[in-house]
Amino acid sequence: MFNKQNTPKNPGEKKSPFHIVAEYAQALVGAIILAILIRGFLVEPFKIPSESMVPTLLVGDHIFVARYFYGLRIPFTKKWVTEFKEPQRGDVVVFSYPEDEDVDFIKRVVAVPGDTITFDQGVLYVNGEASEYQAFAPEEQDTKNACLIRDTPEMHAVLGDQFKNFPYYLKFKKFRHKLETLPSGTPHMIQRSRKRPNDNGFEAIVPEREYFVMGDNRDHSQDSRFWGFVPRANLKGKAIFIWLSLNHEKTRCRYNLVSPTVFPNVRWDRFGRKIL
Repeated sequence: MFNKQNTPKNPGEKKSPFHIVAEYAQALVGAIILAILIRGFLVEPFKIPSESMVPTLLVGDHIFVARYFYGLRIPFTKKWVTEFKEPQRGDVVVFSYPEDEDVDFIKRVVAVPGDTITFDQGVLYVNGEASEYQAFAPEEQDTKNACLIRDTPEMHAVLGDQFKNFPYYLKFKKFRHKLETLPSGTPHMIQRSRKRPNDNGFEAIVPEREYFVMGDNRDHSQDSRFWGFVPRANLKGKAIFIWLSLNHEKTRCRYNLVSPTVFPNVRWDRFGRKIL
Protein backbone atom coordinates (compact mmCIF):
# COMPACT_ATOMS: atom_id res chain seq x y z
CA MET A 1 0.00 0.00 0.00
CA PHE A 2 1.01 3.60 -0.44
CA ASN A 3 2.81 4.87 2.69
CA LYS A 4 2.48 8.63 3.22
CA GLN A 5 5.27 8.65 5.79
CA ASN A 6 7.83 7.62 3.18
CA THR A 7 6.75 10.28 0.75
CA PRO A 8 9.54 12.83 0.33
CA LYS A 9 8.70 16.40 1.14
CA ASN A 10 8.23 18.79 -1.70
CA PRO A 11 11.59 20.58 -2.17
CA GLY A 12 9.78 23.76 -3.05
CA GLU A 13 7.51 23.63 -0.03
CA LYS A 14 7.73 26.82 2.07
CA LYS A 15 8.64 26.61 5.73
CA SER A 16 6.14 27.85 8.22
CA PRO A 17 6.94 31.07 10.15
CA PHE A 18 7.27 28.95 13.29
CA HIS A 19 9.99 26.78 11.74
CA ILE A 20 11.87 29.84 10.46
CA VAL A 21 11.79 31.48 13.90
CA ALA A 22 12.85 28.20 15.54
CA GLU A 23 15.86 27.85 13.21
CA TYR A 24 17.00 31.43 13.82
CA ALA A 25 16.54 30.99 17.58
CA GLN A 26 18.58 27.78 17.52
CA ALA A 27 21.40 29.48 15.61
CA LEU A 28 21.31 32.48 17.97
CA VAL A 29 21.46 30.31 21.09
CA GLY A 30 24.37 28.36 19.60
CA ALA A 31 26.24 31.58 18.81
CA ILE A 32 25.66 32.91 22.34
CA ILE A 33 26.92 29.69 23.91
CA LEU A 34 29.98 29.72 21.64
CA ALA A 35 30.72 33.37 22.51
CA ILE A 36 30.44 32.60 26.24
CA LEU A 37 32.83 29.66 25.90
CA ILE A 38 35.34 31.70 23.88
CA ARG A 39 35.27 34.67 26.27
CA GLY A 40 35.20 32.49 29.35
CA PHE A 41 37.97 30.04 28.44
CA LEU A 42 39.97 31.32 25.46
CA VAL A 43 40.29 35.03 24.64
CA GLU A 44 38.47 38.20 25.62
CA PRO A 45 38.74 41.67 24.04
CA PHE A 46 39.51 44.73 26.15
CA LYS A 47 39.88 48.43 25.35
CA ILE A 48 42.56 50.61 26.99
CA PRO A 49 40.81 53.63 28.58
CA SER A 50 43.69 55.39 30.37
CA GLU A 51 47.39 56.28 30.07
CA SER A 52 48.58 54.15 33.00
CA MET A 53 50.35 51.66 30.68
CA VAL A 54 51.96 54.19 28.31
CA PRO A 55 54.19 53.61 26.34
CA THR A 56 53.38 49.88 26.09
CA LEU A 57 49.65 50.50 25.63
CA LEU A 58 48.02 53.70 24.43
CA VAL A 59 44.53 55.05 25.01
CA GLY A 60 42.38 53.59 22.25
CA ASP A 61 44.31 50.32 21.91
CA HIS A 62 42.03 47.30 21.62
CA ILE A 63 43.70 44.13 22.87
CA PHE A 64 43.08 40.42 23.22
CA VAL A 65 43.63 38.77 26.60
CA ALA A 66 44.38 35.05 26.86
CA ARG A 67 41.97 33.73 29.50
CA TYR A 68 43.56 30.28 29.33
CA PHE A 69 47.16 31.37 29.95
CA TYR A 70 47.32 30.79 33.71
CA GLY A 71 44.53 28.21 33.91
CA LEU A 72 40.82 27.64 33.33
CA ARG A 73 38.05 29.10 35.46
CA ILE A 74 34.32 28.61 35.49
CA PRO A 75 33.08 31.56 33.40
CA PHE A 76 31.99 34.63 35.38
CA THR A 77 33.28 33.18 38.66
CA LYS A 78 36.57 33.15 40.59
CA LYS A 79 36.63 29.35 40.84
CA TRP A 80 39.59 27.78 39.06
CA VAL A 81 38.99 24.46 37.29
CA THR A 82 42.72 23.95 36.79
CA GLU A 83 45.86 26.10 36.98
CA PHE A 84 48.54 25.83 34.29
CA LYS A 85 51.31 28.23 35.31
CA GLU A 86 52.15 31.09 37.63
CA PRO A 87 52.34 34.71 36.43
CA GLN A 88 55.94 35.81 35.94
CA ARG A 89 57.64 39.14 36.55
CA GLY A 90 57.08 41.28 33.49
CA ASP A 91 53.73 39.76 32.46
CA VAL A 92 51.05 42.28 31.49
CA VAL A 93 47.83 41.06 33.10
CA VAL A 94 44.17 42.01 33.27
CA PHE A 95 42.47 41.57 36.64
CA SER A 96 39.47 42.62 38.68
CA TYR A 97 40.33 45.69 40.74
CA PRO A 98 40.49 44.42 44.36
CA GLU A 99 38.54 47.41 45.72
CA ASP A 100 35.77 47.20 43.09
CA GLU A 101 35.63 43.86 41.31
CA ASP A 102 33.21 45.15 38.68
CA VAL A 103 36.11 47.20 37.27
CA ASP A 104 38.94 45.65 35.23
CA PHE A 105 42.52 46.95 35.43
CA ILE A 106 45.58 46.18 33.32
CA LYS A 107 49.08 46.42 34.83
CA ARG A 108 52.47 44.72 34.75
CA VAL A 109 53.49 42.11 37.33
CA VAL A 110 56.72 43.29 38.95
CA ALA A 111 56.85 40.96 41.97
CA VAL A 112 55.51 37.47 42.67
CA PRO A 113 54.72 35.59 45.90
CA GLY A 114 57.65 35.59 48.32
CA ASP A 115 59.43 38.54 46.70
CA THR A 116 60.58 41.52 48.73
CA ILE A 117 59.97 44.67 46.71
CA THR A 118 61.39 48.14 47.27
CA PHE A 119 60.73 51.29 45.25
CA ASP A 120 63.13 54.10 46.04
CA GLN A 121 64.10 57.26 44.13
CA GLY A 122 62.50 55.90 40.98
CA VAL A 123 64.41 52.60 41.09
CA LEU A 124 62.59 49.29 41.53
CA TYR A 125 64.34 46.65 43.66
CA VAL A 126 63.23 43.01 43.82
CA ASN A 127 64.82 40.89 46.56
CA GLY A 128 67.51 43.54 46.95
CA GLU A 129 68.47 43.50 43.25
CA ALA A 130 67.95 46.72 41.32
CA SER A 131 66.19 46.76 37.97
CA GLU A 132 68.27 48.02 35.05
CA TYR A 133 67.32 51.18 33.17
CA GLN A 134 68.40 52.48 29.77
CA ALA A 135 67.35 55.69 28.05
CA PHE A 136 65.26 55.08 24.94
CA ALA A 137 64.74 57.48 22.02
CA PRO A 138 61.37 57.92 20.28
CA GLU A 139 60.49 55.30 17.69
CA GLU A 140 60.52 56.40 14.07
CA GLN A 141 56.74 56.38 13.83
CA ASP A 142 56.54 58.69 16.86
CA THR A 143 58.42 61.39 14.95
CA LYS A 144 56.47 60.96 11.72
CA ASN A 145 53.23 62.32 13.05
CA ALA A 146 53.04 66.09 12.72
CA CYS A 147 50.67 66.13 15.68
CA LEU A 148 53.79 65.95 17.84
CA ILE A 149 54.65 69.54 16.98
CA ARG A 150 51.18 70.98 16.46
CA ASP A 151 51.68 73.39 19.38
CA THR A 152 54.79 75.08 18.00
CA PRO A 153 54.37 78.72 16.92
CA GLU A 154 55.27 78.07 13.30
CA MET A 155 52.95 75.02 13.02
CA HIS A 156 55.61 73.24 10.95
CA ALA A 157 54.93 69.84 9.40
CA VAL A 158 58.11 67.79 9.04
CA LEU A 159 59.03 64.15 8.67
CA GLY A 160 61.92 61.75 9.13
CA ASP A 161 65.41 63.25 8.94
CA GLN A 162 63.94 66.75 8.75
CA PHE A 163 62.67 66.31 12.27
CA LYS A 164 66.16 65.56 13.60
CA ASN A 165 67.34 68.99 12.41
CA PHE A 166 64.22 70.79 13.56
CA PRO A 167 64.88 73.28 16.42
CA TYR A 168 62.05 71.93 18.56
CA TYR A 169 63.61 68.46 18.45
CA LEU A 170 65.85 69.57 21.32
CA LYS A 171 63.02 69.35 23.81
CA PHE A 172 62.10 65.88 22.58
CA LYS A 173 65.65 64.62 23.13
CA LYS A 174 64.88 64.56 26.84
CA PHE A 175 62.47 61.74 26.20
CA ARG A 176 60.77 60.08 29.14
CA HIS A 177 60.83 56.50 27.88
CA LYS A 178 63.13 54.05 29.65
CA LEU A 179 63.94 50.43 28.93
CA GLU A 180 63.46 48.61 32.24
CA THR A 181 64.69 45.09 32.89
CA LEU A 182 63.37 43.47 36.05
CA PRO A 183 65.60 41.00 37.91
CA SER A 184 65.14 37.66 36.11
CA GLY A 185 62.67 39.39 33.79
CA THR A 186 62.41 40.51 30.18
CA PRO A 187 63.00 44.13 29.08
CA HIS A 188 59.99 46.39 28.62
CA MET A 189 59.30 50.07 28.13
CA ILE A 190 58.22 52.41 30.92
CA GLN A 191 57.61 56.16 31.07
CA ARG A 192 58.71 58.58 33.77
CA SER A 193 57.48 62.12 34.36
CA ARG A 194 59.91 65.03 34.21
CA LYS A 195 58.29 66.30 37.40
CA ARG A 196 58.19 63.15 39.46
CA PRO A 197 56.20 62.77 42.65
CA ASN A 198 58.04 61.98 45.85
CA ASP A 199 59.78 58.61 45.40
CA ASN A 200 60.87 58.15 49.00
CA GLY A 201 60.05 54.50 48.72
CA PHE A 202 58.54 51.63 50.56
CA GLU A 203 59.26 47.97 51.16
CA ALA A 204 56.81 45.08 51.10
CA ILE A 205 56.82 41.28 51.01
CA VAL A 206 54.39 39.75 48.52
CA PRO A 207 52.06 37.21 50.20
CA GLU A 208 51.29 33.76 48.81
CA ARG A 209 48.96 33.72 45.78
CA GLU A 210 49.14 37.49 45.45
CA TYR A 211 51.05 39.79 43.08
CA PHE A 212 52.50 43.28 43.08
CA VAL A 213 51.61 45.16 39.91
CA MET A 214 52.56 48.56 38.49
CA GLY A 215 51.66 50.63 35.45
CA ASP A 216 54.40 51.30 32.89
CA ASN A 217 53.55 55.01 33.13
CA ARG A 218 55.13 54.94 36.56
CA ASP A 219 54.30 58.43 37.75
CA HIS A 220 50.70 58.39 36.49
CA SER A 221 49.39 55.00 37.55
CA GLN A 222 47.19 53.91 40.42
CA ASP A 223 48.59 50.48 41.21
CA SER A 224 49.82 48.23 44.03
CA ARG A 225 51.77 51.14 45.53
CA PHE A 226 48.44 52.71 46.46
CA TRP A 227 45.90 49.90 46.97
CA GLY A 228 47.95 46.76 47.64
CA PHE A 229 48.36 43.32 46.11
CA VAL A 230 46.30 41.50 43.47
CA PRO A 231 44.98 38.07 44.56
CA ARG A 232 45.41 35.28 42.02
CA ALA A 233 41.64 34.77 42.13
CA ASN A 234 41.23 38.22 40.57
CA LEU A 235 43.40 37.48 37.53
CA LYS A 236 41.52 37.30 34.23
CA GLY A 237 44.40 36.55 31.88
CA LYS A 238 47.53 37.72 30.12
CA ALA A 239 47.45 40.49 27.51
CA ILE A 240 48.83 39.06 24.26
CA PHE A 241 48.47 41.49 21.33
CA ILE A 242 46.81 44.61 19.93
CA TRP A 243 44.18 43.97 17.26
CA LEU A 244 43.03 47.58 16.74
CA SER A 245 44.27 51.01 17.80
CA LEU A 246 42.33 54.27 17.43
CA ASN A 247 43.70 57.73 18.12
CA HIS A 248 40.75 60.07 18.46
CA GLU A 249 43.02 63.08 18.98
CA LYS A 250 44.61 62.73 15.55
CA THR A 251 41.54 64.08 13.74
CA ARG A 252 41.97 67.38 15.62
CA CYS A 253 45.48 67.96 14.29
CA ARG A 254 45.91 70.64 11.67
CA TYR A 255 48.53 68.55 9.90
CA ASN A 256 48.25 64.80 9.57
CA LEU A 257 50.88 63.32 7.30
CA VAL A 258 50.22 59.71 8.25
CA SER A 259 47.23 58.26 6.37
CA PRO A 260 45.64 61.73 6.00
CA THR A 261 42.58 60.60 4.07
CA VAL A 262 42.07 56.89 4.79
CA PHE A 263 40.87 56.34 8.37
CA PRO A 264 43.07 59.11 9.81
CA ASN A 265 42.44 58.11 13.43
CA VAL A 266 43.71 54.54 12.99
CA ARG A 267 47.22 53.76 14.26
CA TRP A 268 48.13 51.33 11.50
CA ASP A 269 51.60 50.61 12.89
CA ARG A 270 50.13 49.08 16.07
CA PHE A 271 48.03 46.38 14.35
CA GLY A 272 49.03 42.90 15.53
CA ARG A 273 51.70 44.25 17.89
CA LYS A 274 52.65 41.72 20.54
CA ILE A 275 52.39 43.00 24.11
CA LEU A 276 55.74 42.58 25.86
